[in-house]
Amino acid sequence: MILSVSNIHKSFNEVPILKNVSFHIEDNEKAAIVGINGAGKTTLLRIIMGELSADEGLVTFAKDKTVGYLSQHEAVSGENSIYQELLSVKQDILDMELQMHTMELQMKTASGDSLSKLMDSYSVLTHAYETGGGYTYKSEIVGVLKGLGFAEEEFDKSVSTLSGGQKTRVALGKLLLLKPNLIILDEPTNHLDLQSIAWLETYLLNYKGAVIIVSHDRYFLDRIAGKVIELDNTKATVFSGNYSAYAAGKEMLRAAAFNAYMKQQQEIKHQEAVIEKLKSFNREKSIKRAESREKMLQKIEVLEKPTEVRADMHLTLDPKFQSGNDVLQVEGLSKAFGPLSLFDNLSFDLKKGEHVAIIGDNGTGKTTILKIINELLPPDRGTIRLGTNVAIGYYDQEHHVLHPEKTLFEEISDDYPTLNNTEIRNTLAAFLFTGEDVFKTIKTLSGGERGRLSLAKLMLSEANFLILDEPTNHLDIMSKEILEDALCAYTGTVLYVSHDRYFINRTAHRILDLNRRTLTNYLGNYDYYLEKKEEQIAKIDAVLTGAQPGKTTRTVDAPSGAKQDWKAKKEQQAVQRKRENDLKKCEEQIEALETRNEEIDTLMASPEVCTDVARLQELNREKEGNETELARLYEKWEELSLEE
Repeated sequence: MILSVSNIHKSFNEVPILKNVSFHIEDNEKAAIVGINGAGKTTLLRIIMGELSADEGLVTFAKDKTVGYLSQHEAVSGENSIYQELLSVKQDILDMELQMHTMELQMKTASGDSLSKLMDSYSVLTHAYETGGGYTYKSEIVGVLKGLGFAEEEFDKSVSTLSGGQKTRVALGKLLLLKPNLIILDEPTNHLDLQSIAWLETYLLNYKGAVIIVSHDRYFLDRIAGKVIELDNTKATVFSGNYSAYAAGKEMLRAAAFNAYMKQQQEIKHQEAVIEKLKSFNREKSIKRAESREKMLQKIEVLEKPTEVRADMHLTLDPKFQSGNDVLQVEGLSKAFGPLSLFDNLSFDLKKGEHVAIIGDNGTGKTTILKIINELLPPDRGTIRLGTNVAIGYYDQEHHVLHPEKTLFEEISDDYPTLNNTEIRNTLAAFLFTGEDVFKTIKTLSGGERGRLSLAKLMLSEANFLILDEPTNHLDIMSKEILEDALCAYTGTVLYVSHDRYFINRTAHRILDLNRRTLTNYLGNYDYYLEKKEEQIAKIDAVLTGAQPGKTTRTVDAPSGAKQDWKAKKEQQAVQRKRENDLKKCEEQIEALETRNEEIDTLMASPEVCTDVARLQELNREKEGNETELARLYEKWEELSLEE
């Protein structure tokens, strides 16, 4: 065991944040700490690192073990270059190099016993140099820098000229090179692109040490974590397995707790009814019996009602009216800023109901594409055409659509003047803004709060074409899941940019990968993209290699002649396969719901259920929900059946 956390308590202004938090971390174990914003995750890390004292409890590290910690906003400073900053971690090796060089010079003039002693010392030193990574440290530094998204031409940049995110990446690189026995990372993926996150995953999976991660990146946690420590309502619960295993286990525990609560409530109501009946007899014996039952009832430790999953925040996205089948056509789009060309001759289109994700490394121009479509930036070349009856709802990662000087109430009332005060307050309450919160100015809000307000405006827009730029940034896991559920149920068209692979996996029908100034189309979610990515990159390399000098290579999705016919045929086949799969899935869902309704009818007619009013009501509600879903599925089945 490398770390033991025992009975940690912490309060701020008499408000408890952590109560009786206990867990341990074994050597080489990879663990995640999860919880909603404000659950105390960063507070717990600071207590572990000794930056904050606990009110009660004990943190114990194993002897002779080293610990490295990267806080959420940690960054490097100074005038060193990026490379020099990482090189400073290897100072012990640099000192040995200098000492070896000095000894080599001394050996040139030494003789006899002096030379013999020098050679013995030199042999010991070179062995320590070799085992300490003296012959590999330069390539190791280069590997870490490239893995974290720095190009070789950036290695000589001064740290002082870097952005906050770049400085955090340098700090992360230094920590990884230190190779402590325990690495503690607070939101390490915040400033990394998809490629760098994938590299960090592989690095940590193969890391010969223990790792504790606080992160909202569920895909990252799925790959890394073998243990999940959940902070919820001041308490810690430990789950074995990755994030998906935790989510399933959490739901099972919540269901069990809710069933126990409901069973106890039924028993309490039953006892109260018996007591009332005994008292109504108004006889000495019956009153004594009633009093006896009352005393027993008072001794019961009443269970708290478990909070409903994501019950506090409500997001429903409904288009006010339907668009035409052709929603967006982009042809020959090009954009450069000075000498930097982001992309050239991009072409793609969106059909009604498609959910499409644009992915790619930082700086490739993903957000620029969205801004051009929204007419916030002009293209250098190319055309953007919107289809019939298309109404855009835009979610900007910087929240420029919000007005910093306005209050939350004014932001909604000014944009939606037909809403009355009650409707505005109810909308804001659905996104956890209640009471005096509605009169806060937007400039005082946190990133997560601004994200929730932008989502509220998006919901009110009733748009049929949503354009979203990093919609999950600053959202905790619970809020992300609410947004995912809303988008999955959304019948309009969606185009978004995101680095959240779990989010992409759940919500995308199609992926456009912006790479090497071209777009590559993948008909599937993120897992499908990973399967096909290497194959597509090989095709792009082949096209680039065969390109004539002076010619601009077009996207691989735009061949001509026979290749165009072949591509069109393959796309048509892919669309047909998708339609057949959707049809099959729809039929299976209909069959499952019809079977369940038959089971419900049988249950409702059974002797043990037909006299149980509560159970009858529950089954009836379930059947009504099934009938509503069946009506939707029948309509969808008819639409799919008529498509050719």
